[in-house]
Amino acid sequence: MLILRAFRLTTVVVATALSVCTNAQSVLGTEPTPGKLVGTVIDVNGETVPNARVALGPADSGDPRILVTPENGFFEFDDVMPGIPYQITISASEFIVWKSPAITLDPGQFKIVTGIRLRVETERTTVDVHYDPVQVATEQFKAEEQQRLFGIIPNFYVSYETDPEPLTAKMKFDLALKVSVDPVTAAGVLFVAAAKQAGNSPRYGQGWGPFGERVGAISADGFSDIMIGGAILPSLLHQDPRYFYQGRGTTASRIRHAMFSPFVARGDNGSWQPNYSSLGGDLAASALANIYYPKSNRGAGLMFENFAIGTAERIGASLAQEFLVGRLTRRGGHMK
Repeated sequence: MLILRAFRLTTVVVATALSVCTNAQSVLGTEPTPGKLVGTVIDVNGETVPNARVALGPADSGDPRILVTPENGFFEFDDVMPGIPYQITISASEFIVWKSPAITLDPGQFKIVTGIRLRVETERTTVDVHYDPVQVATEQFKAEEQQRLFGIIPNFYVSYETDPEPLTAKMKFDLALKVSVDPVTAAGVLFVAAAKQAGNSPRYGQGWGPFGERVGAISADGFSDIMIGGAILPSLLHQDPRYFYQGRGTTASRIRHAMFSPFVARGDNGSWQPNYSSLGGDLAASALANIYYPKSNRGAGLMFENFAIGTAERIGASLAQEFLVGRLTRRGGHMK
């Protein structure tokens, strides 16, 4: 009896093992057969592309299979599972990346990938646009140095830019010196000296000696005024000594702009502020005149008289700039 039971148990185990093997063989027998993908990487001229990187992977996979093409540009992927959408991505130096549409193989399918044409990458130029305010100010400054009324009389201290960059301290001194030594400025000094000689103002007397003293006094007045009010104080106070041409808007607004210009200056930071530079330059030049004017013309009265005259002249000059001089000034070789 015991032997019979052992035989039956052995029979059951063997039968079970045979069933498992049979089922396993059945499952293996239904496993889909992998396929194969092949192709050749060529360019638009039909030349093969060596050293191209060919990546194969499911469209949603981040772990593709990678091949590098030999000299003939050929690639081959074995064991490609059927029923899964794959995509081939090809990249090569100096070529635009090529991507295939989705490729799905049938079991055991051998497929040649066609339509691979790599295009040469168009040259890409990167332009780094860097705004340099000092360079822009330099270009504007050079243009202003060429501005002349009727192409002759200096008109350097006017900016016709809508949003000009501030002058550097060096530019302010260069501009003041350029105006001071201009031949037209020298001719103007002689003309004013002759007019004052006729009116005996200041009271140097008549003759060539007094005329020379007047020439010296007028030159000193102008030089001290332009250097102090146009270079030294603007540099120290960070103010712009130029007149900023408005040229648009109502007539009333342009008149206000011109008349207030001796009292309101544009700071180097772009804000409008009291024109300490211009007013200070006029006062300083008037005070210095007490050193070289005749004793009969010295005193506080002379200083404030010259200051008032200088301020009135600036207002008149600004009005002329706004409505007349700007049209007659040669800029960049053209009258505006």
